[in-house]
Order: sequence, then structure tokens, then C-alpha cells
Amino acid sequence: MVNHSSPVGFILLGFSEHPRLEKILFVVVLCSYLLTLLGNTLILLLSTLDPRLHSPMYFFLSNLSFLDLCFTTTCVPQMLVNLWGPTKTISFLGCFVQLFIFMFLGTTECILLTVMAFDRYVAVCQPLHYATIIHPRLCQQLAAVAWAVGLIQSIVQTPPTLKLPFCPHRQIDDFLCEVPSLIRLSCGNTTYNEIQMAVASIFIVVVPLSLILVWGFATLVSYGAITRAVLRINSTKGRRKAFGTCSSHLIVVTLFYSSVIAVYLQPKNPYAQERGKFFGLFYAVGTPTLNPIVYTLRNKEVKRAFWRLLGKDEESGES
Repeated sequence: MVNHSSPVGFILLGFSEHPRLEKILFVVVLCSYLLTLLGNTLILLLSTLDPRLHSPMYFFLSNLSFLDLCFTTTCVPQMLVNLWGPTKTISFLGCFVQLFIFMFLGTTECILLTVMAFDRYVAVCQPLHYATIIHPRLCQQLAAVAWAVGLIQSIVQTPPTLKLPFCPHRQIDDFLCEVPSLIRLSCGNTTYNEIQMAVASIFIVVVPLSLILVWGFATLVSYGAITRAVLRINSTKGRRKAFGTCSSHLIVVTLFYSSVIAVYLQPKNPYAQERGKFFGLFYAVGTPTLNPIVYTLRNKEVKRAFWRLLGKDEESGES
């Protein structure tokens, strides 16, 4: 039997077969969400209020922080309700809104990380031309393109996904409304949707990741060129600073793209599907929590800005 009409709602199974695990995940997700709110809000405040952080790198970082705040708020509250109590339903409208925003922000982050990689590449490999190439107008244009591509991708993919003929049981084997899990719920022909998802994955995941990894040369990793440029820096302090900015971004890219690939490019088998839930959880909750930590943990400029915001001198912040 197939339900051709718009369903009343869906049941998000999540990890309902493991009740004890749900309680543990509730605590983990709640703590991660609070850290996400704290860390990303702090970055937004510092990037806005401190004039010394009014640079392209922190402009893109503030965009990423704002995106992560919206990204987690889209799914985490619903996830916490489902993990804590027996009610695991979501309305059709709620699923539509969650899928649309999640797709919009997820795609935007893919493009934004690529833009940030380009910024770091120019900063290290062409430092003398950095101010000329990465000027404020270009920064605004690149950020606008990232947000626009995300919006267009969501407009294109969300409606066809929710127009699928869903099976009567309405049980989504996931903890939120995502394209792969909704396609699996369909009892009709999903060939068009699968092709659409595959094409989108290539242009939104594979191509940006390739641009990050293959930037300076056709077959060499772009960060190889950055490494060679860093090794030409004579001072130990200069090397440490360059490696710090590039390695931080590379860590974030690795965490984000590995989880996205595990969710959207996984093979069709039960083991991969179950594993995909954990990667999806990390993709939705873990990376937004770790992003501010990774970018600011070894960043003295952010630490100094934090102490200045508290009204203390820079020396007290570094001691």
C-alpha cells in the first residue's frame, strides 16, 4: 500500500531500539548544543565588536558561526524531545521546514568552507597580494554566493523529496528529516530523486572538496602548496602561525566532509544505514560544537579579543 496524499506526519525512529543509548545521547546532545550556542555566539560577538578582528578570515568565520547556530537550532530541539520521551513524531510541515533549512544550511557550509580554504590559500601562498585579491567587496560576494547556492539547492531538492509516495507506516529510520531517509521511506519509484541526490552530492560535496584538496595543482593537494610556502618562512613564529591557520581549517574540513560523505554517499545496506545515523548525528551536532573550539583554541588574536571584551589587558589574557 502506498499513501499518495500528503501524510499527517512522520515517526522519527532514531535510536528507539536502544533506550539506554537514547538517554546517554540526550545528555551528550544537550551539552553539545549548549557549547555550540556559547562558542559560536562568542565568535560572533568578538568578530563584530573588536575592530582588530575585522578581517576576511574572521568575516568568513563569523558567517560559519552564524550558520552553525541556525544549523543546530533547526534539528537539535526536536532531537532532544525525541531522545527523552516516548513521543517521536514530527508533523509534515515540521519535516518540510526542517528538511528545507537543513538542506539550505548544509549546502551553504560546503561552499563556505571552500571559500575559507581559498582565503587561507591566498593568505599563505600569495601574502603580498592578499589585500588586493581578498578585498572586502569580494568577501561579501563570495559569502553571498555561498548562501545563494544553498538556498537554490534547497528549493530544487526539498519539494520533490516530500512529494514522494510514502509508505503508510510513516516511520523514518533516522533522528531527523533528511533526503536519504525520506527516499528510503518511499514505496514508489525513487529513481529521479536518487539521481537528483547523486548529482547534487557531486556538485555540492565532491566538487567543493576537490577544490579544497586540489587548489594549486591538478593532482597535488592544495595544502601541499601551502606547506611549501610555510616551509619558506624563516621565522619559527611565522611557521607556527601559518600552520595553525591552515591546520585548523583542514581539521574542520575533514570532520565535516567525512561525516557528510558517510551520510549521503553511503552504500545501500543495513550496516551502512545504522552507521550513517551516528555520522549524521556527528554531522548535525558534533561539527558545529567543534568548529569554534578548533578555530579559537590556538588563536591568540581571538584570546586577546576575548580579554579586551572583558575589559582586561592583553598580558593578563596570555598569562
